[in-house]
Amino acid sequence: MPVVDVDPDELRRLTGTERDDETLKSDLFALGLEFEGETDDGAFRLEFAPDRLDRLSVEGIARSLRYQYGTDRGVHVPDCTDAEWTIEVDDSVPDERPYVTGAVVRGLDLGEAELESVIQLQEKLHATMGRGRAKGAIGVHDLTMLKPAGPDKRVVYRGIDPEGDTFVPLDDDAERTPAAVLETHPVGETYGDLVAGLERYPAIYDDIGLFSFPPVINGRRTEVEAGSRDLLVEMTGTDQWTVDRMLAIVCYALDARGGQLEAVTVEYDDRELRRPDLSTTTKTVSHERIERTLGVDIAGEDVVDLLERSGLDAERSDGDDDDGADEPDLEAVPSHATRTAGTTEAETEADTGDEGDADDLAYDVEIPAYRVDVRHPADVVDDVGRAYGFNDLEPRYPDVSTVGGRNERSRLEDAARDALVGLGFEDLLNFHLTGETELFDRMGLSPDNDAVGAREPATITEPYSEAYTVVRTWALPSLLLVLENNTHRAYPQDLAEIGLVAGVDETEPTNVAEDRSVAGVVARTDASYEDAKGRLQAVARAFDARLETPPTDHPSFIDGRTAAVVLDGESVGVVGELHPRVLVDHDLEVPVAGFEFRLDGLR
Repeated sequence: MPVVDVDPDELRRLTGTERDDETLKSDLFALGLEFEGETDDGAFRLEFAPDRLDRLSVEGIARSLRYQYGTDRGVHVPDCTDAEWTIEVDDSVPDERPYVTGAVVRGLDLGEAELESVIQLQEKLHATMGRGRAKGAIGVHDLTMLKPAGPDKRVVYRGIDPEGDTFVPLDDDAERTPAAVLETHPVGETYGDLVAGLERYPAIYDDIGLFSFPPVINGRRTEVEAGSRDLLVEMTGTDQWTVDRMLAIVCYALDARGGQLEAVTVEYDDRELRRPDLSTTTKTVSHERIERTLGVDIAGEDVVDLLERSGLDAERSDGDDDDGADEPDLEAVPSHATRTAGTTEAETEADTGDEGDADDLAYDVEIPAYRVDVRHPADVVDDVGRAYGFNDLEPRYPDVSTVGGRNERSRLEDAARDALVGLGFEDLLNFHLTGETELFDRMGLSPDNDAVGAREPATITEPYSEAYTVVRTWALPSLLLVLENNTHRAYPQDLAEIGLVAGVDETEPTNVAEDRSVAGVVARTDASYEDAKGRLQAVARAFDARLETPPTDHPSFIDGRTAAVVLDGESVGVVGELHPRVLVDHDLEVPVAGFEFRLDGLR
């Protein structure tokens, strides 16, 4: 989960409150922000779910608190003046990173604390929404250090040869080509993989020359320092909607610091965009859904009040729920925008008269640009519940006639886990999400093999991290990762896990087949096939299952030291000694024997 460092005194100043530290912690917890301790400087370390990316800075957290306290109400859209600067997108821009957006912010008074907050927001957005800068990268520049390219005020986003023009990168004193930055600069070494395979690298120029090398590093010439007043914020990426939403979050934070937003014109070959895109969107949610989800009876005027205290606006309507999430518009301003920057903001007045049939009552809810988490009516209901106070909701038993109990699979899983622990295994619970490199490449396996663990994985469309892009197809790679991270600990290490595995299966209604898998590894100086098979036999015996182990081949195991796991006549897994190549890839210096089989083989 993201962790943000927040100065409590700065938080008090931005919220206009004198609440003490303990009260602040309680108020923050009500927002879903958990206190994780303090830094050496006394700043709060706050952890929160990654959906509320607008709270990645003290400005965003303070905004949420002001709504919670009732100091602010409804949607706020910052004023944005007309564009003076243009970002021209040249034909030479790499196809792998074709999108750009930007804004000018004037009249800031940045001290050291304010500058640190901007940098923290930049890096947290890189790590989350920007997917480690792969999907979106942010550049912040001192506008006074830019010289417009051409007669009007413009900069050019273009592609360049890796050994082409030179510039002085941040935290450096030497002129370097982009290729040299990747080889010699610490930041270049960290993010070089994002552009290393491109024929031309992305770059941004003014009349003087190259000043930004996204997504790797900015130039030293335009470095922002304490005292900088006018900024150019540019963002490049693989998706227009993503960089536009990242920009909106940054613009709202700088608006909270007193900056005056100024639009930027983005010129593509086939279209022209005015950015930042601070237009609002609308979701329709029914009154019946709100009451049913929260389990409370609530008046219509109270719903409107709670939504305004969540930073949203609402008007009563007779529409139905929006059933799904908005699809991002990658080309231009979303067609469903209801308010754009610069329009007059009006208070939403709730009709507190006769509401008629509550089943027909609904609300058109206006959502500001920084709320990238609101994709479904359920997200709006969550805001209503949080403003109402989840602690104020009274728990009640569901109106059903059945009595809860553990299902058969759960009882079987517990019994198998008890058997493994009794045999000396340490029981683990690993992430179900992983990467294809861990599942296949490091195990010497391919999804096309006819072997345990070899099947097409279910892929995450919008992964939070590049390390977690698929649902694992088998559990042994997870256990080997644990061994890899525990090489500093004493041996023997006997580990086991019973957990979810899955693979694409078009015969299933969801197109994904899910199974429970039992996996175990024995890591020690004398680990052998017999050690793994002996544990496997003991587990089978505990369930009165007949075990057979006919020889088989598996790319992850040593030929001649591998067998299929056949329980009661059905082939359900594999057992053997892990291949030396697999051990080397995981930096393991002791032999490892292991097994994996489907849990339902023990029925």
